[in-house]
Amino acid sequence: MTMNNLIKIHQAFNQSPWLDNLSRDLLQTGKLADYIEKGVRGITSNPTILEHAIVNSDLYDQQIKELAESGADSETIYWRIVEDDIKAAAALLKPVWDESNGVDGYVSLEVSPRLADDAISSLAQAKRLWTEVNQPNLMVKVPATDESMPIIKELLLAGINVNVTLIFSLDHYKQVADMHKETHIEGQSNTARSVASFFVSRVDSEIDKRLEANGSQAALDLRGQAAVAQAHIAYSILLEKFGDVIANDPNSAAIQRLLWASTSTKNPAYDDLMYVTYLLAPETVNTLPEDTIAKIIDHLPESAEAISDDYMAHAKETMQQLEANGIDFADVAHTLESEGVAKFQASFDTLLQAIESKMK
Repeated sequence: MTMNNLIKIHQAFNQSPWLDNLSRDLLQTGKLADYIEKGVRGITSNPTILEHAIVNSDLYDQQIKELAESGADSETIYWRIVEDDIKAAAALLKPVWDESNGVDGYVSLEVSPRLADDAISSLAQAKRLWTEVNQPNLMVKVPATDESMPIIKELLLAGINVNVTLIFSLDHYKQVADMHKETHIEGQSNTARSVASFFVSRVDSEIDKRLEANGSQAALDLRGQAAVAQAHIAYSILLEKFGDVIANDPNSAAIQRLLWASTSTKNPAYDDLMYVTYLLAPETVNTLPEDTIAKIIDHLPESAEAISDDYMAHAKETMQQLEANGIDFADVAHTLESEGVAKFQASFDTLLQAIESKMK
């Protein structure tokens, strides 16, 4: 394995770079295997990613045709073809899972966004996916909505790995972290792993709009600072919740790692790696689109350093300044969570429509 900046992120900072993409094209061309060779240590997927993969490719057409001829409906076809991709990706990442003793090497598969308000059905589907994929390095992805929160604890108690997604608020993150702690009590054996997917760039996109609506110079000067500041506070919570375990066994399943999600820079005026460079830290994961991976390999700053106590102290000051300029973080989180669920539901509906078109 040739040293590059992607590998450096893991070796120098104990952060795991995961690919935020999955498609049959990546699997069949060998590109995913190449990413793993370059240092990718896991994969996340979501309904939007899978929609693009299936809608914009003919690699699924034959399987869709065969399943349709057998009488399967569009949603059944979706789960069959996606589970096949997940299984293939999990097989490629199994050596990483083995080598890391279960810390890395995971592939995430999200429950249907149509079930975001239905905890009972989400729980049943999550358990079904875990059984059908039948890979130890699967993570079932569940959104941190109020409706879905109760099932996270039940899944972990059942020994199922969980990627808790769509976290936009510190309060929700604390709840998620506490659920992991409650299912991994000292002296008891629970090998289930979980990550808390804390979204980043979308926070800046939303808060920047609000700061611009404020219009004062003090507000405008705070643009582009909210997401990193909130993430640094989240990291301080991780250390508070899991610091003792990290000190004793940094590879323990009792640690729930923070996963930085939505880390591509949306605003072209900002540094193209700001959600990478300023979020380097042990016991974290960064999920990266392909273009961000290319940029990391090309120009991760030599001066990059891990999140420090000074960073976290400065983050508290920044959060206070944002609140003083009218930013209601609870309202921001509620807005972004609702938009995130709606976006995934729309992608899922578009995807099923595309499958139905191909079935015809």
